[in-house]
Amino acid sequence: IAIARAVLADPRILILDEATSSVDTRTERLIQRALDKLLKGRTSFVVAHRLSTIRNADQVIVLEQGRIVEQGTHEELLAAQGLYHALYNSQFRRQA
Repeated sequence: IAIARAVLADPRILILDEATSSVDTRTERLIQRALDKLLKGRTSFVVAHRLSTIRNADQVIVLEQGRIVEQGTHEELLAAQGLYHALYNSQFRRQA
């Protein structure tokens, strides 16, 4: 419902906090496709523990104990093989 309200409000800035955390993987993919369209051309902040949600972000900021420890694109952070890489691999190993 909150996502539908955001679509109707048509905001310039959108903040999503764990928007897909309570849905299954299939539903998440459907929501993510809709969000990709909604977020295009907007400033958005997406808080997510499920890293598939932020895969297409222009910039990903990785926090650890409230501090920024990494920043970059999904591809850059995977290549750096730091905390993001470790978290991403642990999530997708569990899903396999």
